[in-house]
Order: sequence, then C-alpha cells, then structure tokens
Amino acid sequence: MGILSRFRDIMASNVNALLDKAEDPEKTIDDYMRSLNSDLGKVKAETASVLADERRAKSALDECNAEIKKLQRYAEKSVEDGKEEDALKFLERKAALAEKQNRLQTSYDLASANAVKMKQMQDKLVWDMGRLEARRTELKEKMAAAKAQQRMNSGNDVDSSFDALEEKANHALDEAMALAELRGGAKEDDLDDLIPQLEKNMSTNMNTTTTAEDELAALKEKMNKKE
Repeated sequence: MGILSRFRDIMASNVNALLDKAEDPEKTIDDYMRSLNSDLGKVKAETASVLADERRAKSALDECNAEIKKLQRYAEKSVEDGKEEDALKFLERKAALAEKQNRLQTSYDLASANAVKMKQMQDKLVWDMGRLEARRTELKEKMAAAKAQQRMNSGNDVDSSFDALEEKANHALDEAMALAELRGGAKEDDLDDLIPQLEKNMSTNMNTTTTAEDELAALKEKMNKKE
C-alpha cells in the first residue's frame, strides 16, 4: 500500500497544534518540513501507479459492461426472431459475466478511492507546507522585531545614561555657581562693613596726631596751672 497506509495519520495531522506545543518552534518547523517534503515526494511517486491502476480497472469494467449489453441485445434479437434457444444461451452467458462484473466493479471502486485519497493527501501536504512556511515567516518577523526593539532599548539606555549624567553635571554646576555667589556676596558685605570702620579709624588717627604747636600749648597750660 505504500504511502496510502499512512493516509489517516497524514490527514489527521494538525500543524498548528504541533507548533503551539513545540518548545523550539523554529527547529520543529524545519524537522516537520523535511518530513512533509519526504511524504509529498512519495505521494507524487505513487500517484502515477495508483492512477494507472484506476485506469486499468475502469477499462476492464467498461469492457465487461459492454459485453453484457451486447449479450442482452443478442438475446432480445433472438426472441424477436423466434430463436428462443439462442436467446437462452446469450442470457446464460450474460449471467456468467455478472459475477465478473461485480469483481471488476469492486476493483475499480477501490482504485478510484485510492486515487481520491492520493489527491487528498497531496492537497493536505501542500497545505501543511504552506502553513509551515507562513509560520516560519511569521516567526522570523517576530524575531527581527524583537531584535530591533532590543537595539532600540539599548539605544534608549545609552541616551538615558547621557541624560542622567548631563543632569548630574548641571546640578553640580548650579551648586558651584550658587556657592560662588554666596561667597561673593559675603565679601561684598564684609567690605561694606570695613569701609565705615576704616574711615572711622582714619578720622580717629587724624584727630590724635600731635604737632609741636599742640605740645607748646599744652606746656603753657600746664605751667599756668602751677602758678
């Protein structure tokens, strides 16, 4: 029977269910695709033989049916001619062919059914292969999209790192500027306080500076007090 012995298994196979349960869909697709290609090759190779068997069975059946019809016409013609003995012989021969006709009909029905099965298996295998190709393409597209997203995520991480670093640098710069302004303000405030103090000290120093004339006046004042 060859590949026909696997008719039920081939027709009952479910590609989608197989892939849904697969731990490694890509490997499963490759393995199953090789199996389908092998089965399809066997179907094509055996289809020619099955179709040849169908043609031979059909030819033998048609030949037997034609012979039976011919004997029926001869019997009828003999009856019309009043030759009943000849008519009986034709009918007896026709009855003998009836058993052969039944065997040939059974053979043809089987050959025809096998031809139909071969066509069904071929269609199923082609459909399964097409579905596998579609799932393989879908899988590759998903993997490509995932890799692209990973690259985008990696780029975003770098950008985020640069942003965080820039933000940290800006924050440090702001703190430094604020501290510089604070220190600069303190110097200005100290200077504002020092200037009046300096002017005061200068005034005091100017007032306390003694001259010879001042000393002379002081001596006279002292002498007058003694007298």
